[in-house]
Amino acid sequence: MTEREEEKMIRDQFEALIDACPKCQTEENRKLVTKAFELAHHAHKGMRRKSGEPYILHPLEVARIAAEEIGLGTKGVIASLLHDVVEDTDYTVEDLQNMFGEKIASIVSGLTKLEEVFDQSSSLQAENFRKLLLTMIEDVRVILIKLADRLHNMRTLNSMPERKRLKIAGETIYFYAPLAHRLGLYAIKSELEDLSLKYELPKVFNELSTKVKESEEKHEEFINSFKAPIEQRLAGEGYEFEVFGRHKSIYSIWSKMQKKDLPFEEIYDILAIRVIFKPKSHLPEKTQCWAIYSMITDIYKPKPDRLRDWVSTPKANGYEALHSTVMGPNGKWVEIQIRTTRMDEIAERGFAAHWKYKAQKEKESELDRWLNMVKELLENQESDSMEFLDDFKLNLFASEMMIFTPKGDVKVLPTGATALDFAFDIHTDIGYKCIGAKVNFKLVPLSHQLKSGDQVEIITSEKQQPKYDWLNFVTTARAKARIKDAFKEERKELIVKGEQILEKALNKKKLTINSRILRKIMNHHNISKRDELYFKIGRGSLKLDDLHKVLSTKSSNKWIRYWKLSFGKNSGKDDLEEEQVEVPKKKELVLSDADEKDQFTISECCNPIPGDDILAYVDEDEKLILHSRKCPIAIKLMSSQGDRIVSAQWESHKILSYLALIHLSGIDQIGIVNKITKVISEDQNVNMRSINIESHDGIFEGSIYLYIHNTEDLNNLILNLMKIKGVHNVSRQERIKS
Repeated sequence: MTEREEEKMIRDQFEALIDACPKCQTEENRKLVTKAFELAHHAHKGMRRKSGEPYILHPLEVARIAAEEIGLGTKGVIASLLHDVVEDTDYTVEDLQNMFGEKIASIVSGLTKLEEVFDQSSSLQAENFRKLLLTMIEDVRVILIKLADRLHNMRTLNSMPERKRLKIAGETIYFYAPLAHRLGLYAIKSELEDLSLKYELPKVFNELSTKVKESEEKHEEFINSFKAPIEQRLAGEGYEFEVFGRHKSIYSIWSKMQKKDLPFEEIYDILAIRVIFKPKSHLPEKTQCWAIYSMITDIYKPKPDRLRDWVSTPKANGYEALHSTVMGPNGKWVEIQIRTTRMDEIAERGFAAHWKYKAQKEKESELDRWLNMVKELLENQESDSMEFLDDFKLNLFASEMMIFTPKGDVKVLPTGATALDFAFDIHTDIGYKCIGAKVNFKLVPLSHQLKSGDQVEIITSEKQQPKYDWLNFVTTARAKARIKDAFKEERKELIVKGEQILEKALNKKKLTINSRILRKIMNHHNISKRDELYFKIGRGSLKLDDLHKVLSTKSSNKWIRYWKLSFGKNSGKDDLEEEQVEVPKKKELVLSDADEKDQFTISECCNPIPGDDILAYVDEDEKLILHSRKCPIAIKLMSSQGDRIVSAQWESHKILSYLALIHLSGIDQIGIVNKITKVISEDQNVNMRSINIESHDGIFEGSIYLYIHNTEDLNNLILNLMKIKGVHNVSRQERIKS
């Protein structure tokens, strides 16, 4: 492409942006947007993206997404065009303030990454997220533009090296997709999830894409016959409406397959029918939603336990709709979603649409309440950015439940919250003085987990003092922060004391504290943070009596003793000699059978086997730890310490054995166990470690631990077991700990 052709393409893109933003089309606003575009175009001149295209196309596309797909106005579009100017060129925030005013400059500043260097224990990515959230409180457009930026980066991720792809995809699934969901941007959330899956597990994504495409063609006829009587009834009642079928996103199908351990063919709610109608002016929207629900259930019988009413009580991100599952033709369950045009716009466009309709409602919405919670969480945060990210994700991305006070007021808490969390949600002093609760008029302890719809009365006593052990069962960030506040000074003293005790104990063995020793002790006691270990030692709740035993244990996998995999050529050095692993940053690692020395280990949280999609994490001692890409811990590492992630793949593995677990079920018949063990014993590539089969009322269920070489051998065995008469289901149970 010539320079002139490139310039024409850039100008065409700019005109497309103006068309996508109705608010940018007034004379004054167009001038401002053009000024921002010309500045960005000049600032990024000569710069190119990894794909080879001119860099200015990226801010143009981000601005278009912000305007068209999120619904931001002129200021949002200008900030999107300028979002990389301060970071990548000589322009400063002050320059932008002089040219475009304080508001746009502060949004761009919020979008600019951190430049300071943090200490090694802190994660730069986690600090970036924290800064983003701080600026979000001042102006929510910061996070909306950041989501538009992330979406365009994910759409063009193919040009990046795999290591970068894994890091960016991990961040996206861990942080950005849940944030889009929380802000009500369902279309963007679904696309981010699908793109993350595409780059983390390409084989899985491609298989599911093909299956979804095939099922879409089959479903078209079914949708037409299903919706015909509904359309007839609604037209007869004088409604303006639209009825159409919509498939679940590929990521949500995959997620359901993982959670329920089901194949694609057995997921019944892949298809949803959506009814969107223009409400009649003389009746409340809620009444009309229920009236349409009633008309549909006159035609198709509903499934009683599958009614979801988010019209009476909208979700915390502003989502409103009625969901029901009905029995359609040919005995198929079909999910139906009923929304007004207003509800649909909020569901698809999220925050910007919510703002548009805000004037119609006086009271504070759940979304405003959520932003206040974010603010409180950020204000109360201690210095550990990783802990902050965990708390933030747990509290503000979790699904909510509604808890009622004795007077009937509603409090929204994350799923899994306890009676003590509820007490702290009411007031800090009530949390400190809480001794128990009455849930639905029954006395329960502080640690009792609440369920949505519970009515809770907190019981307090003036004699009660806060206890540090409460941290073991509270889940909300507010409760954790308040309990830690009560023990802040005491905790600092105990951490120092604990470190001194450990130092003395190691000195007796002529050892000093180092990361390898600390990791052994922390792994043994299942503690993730160094300060937590010192604190427990200082408090006396963790004794060092078994220190010799802990330090002498070999860090070998607890299931099987010969994980001596390696890569590269044998160095010929003595096995006892320390040798650092040079990790290739750019190219992929290929892991083979070469039995050098254990320069990497298989992580116990997910136990990947040859053939699984894997990645490697480089720890503080430059050792490689292999994780399955599906593993929640791997996703967290990609999102928070992406620079330590190395792409990895297996080579041939026929020497070593790996432990795998399969689950079987079927009709109990005489000799069924004998037939199963015979198939396994005849397979030359598989050895059985243990078998456990139980029978109830003519149905058997069982699990078998096997030593296998790779996933191919395991899949062949599963196919052979499925041929046995009476065996209905055989599946591999991936031993992933959540």
